[in-house]
Amino acid sequence: MYLVTMCGNLLIILATISDSHLHTPMYFFLSNLSFVDICFTSTTIPKMLVNIQTQSEVITYEGCITQMFFFILFVVLDDFLLTIMAYDRFVAICHPLHYTVMMNPQLCVLLVLTSWIVSVLNSLIQSLMVLQLSFCTLLEIPHFFCEINQVVHLACSDTFLNDMVTYFAAGLLGGLPLSGILYSYYKIVSSMSAISSAQGKYKAFSTCASHLFAVCLFYGTSIGVYLSSDTTRSSHASATASVMYTVVTPMLNPFIYSLRNKDIKRALRRFFGGNYKRINFFQGMRK
Repeated sequence: MYLVTMCGNLLIILATISDSHLHTPMYFFLSNLSFVDICFTSTTIPKMLVNIQTQSEVITYEGCITQMFFFILFVVLDDFLLTIMAYDRFVAICHPLHYTVMMNPQLCVLLVLTSWIVSVLNSLIQSLMVLQLSFCTLLEIPHFFCEINQVVHLACSDTFLNDMVTYFAAGLLGGLPLSGILYSYYKIVSSMSAISSAQGKYKAFSTCASHLFAVCLFYGTSIGVYLSSDTTRSSHASATASVMYTVVTPMLNPFIYSLRNKDIKRALRRFFGGNYKRINFFQGMRK
């Protein structure tokens, strides 16, 4: 699953870079999402695979804090990029004549750069606050990676401030983007209802169907993690649910965005076709 995730997201990035027809805001954000998904899975899965192979479940204190920092960074970035992509679809469907002006390259870069800055600051603050806690000598984290809630609750010192910051960040950086996504799709549905032809409605829906499915998958699995952990109080159930949004969701994203996307399929055929011709050309030169 990790190899499928890496290859699938890498192919989307290569297709977007190699094909000039895909140098648009939508595919710029999609390639950034694929890059973040690669980093997101690489934060936890390689260490888990090493643990399975070596039958060792040990991680250093420094490694745990580092893993926690990058995990928080990329999960918030994933959230922001999905929100930006929802706004992009809102502009494309509700304001098609002003799309190129509103979604200019400067704004696209600014949106992604702002997402990185906010995500890094949030991750840095939460990781530094964990460093202020005191822990016992030997700890057993009931998870397959250093999830911040699990680590904080193992501390010997008071964790009230850490809990408040974590809940505030989750509400602000999770609630506001979700509200933005819901508002964007509310306006999109309102605009689609005003379209008279069924073909026009289908065309408008097809442009955002993949993104909508990815949003439901991301939020559905991540919210399910915390609901399952709260209801069952089982670390095994929480870890199993976490696999859904740390492994399954990044793996499915390339399929979601490419299976029904003719532009991505065309770009991949051109990419592999061009490489195949170059290989045949060099082989002919050698002969």
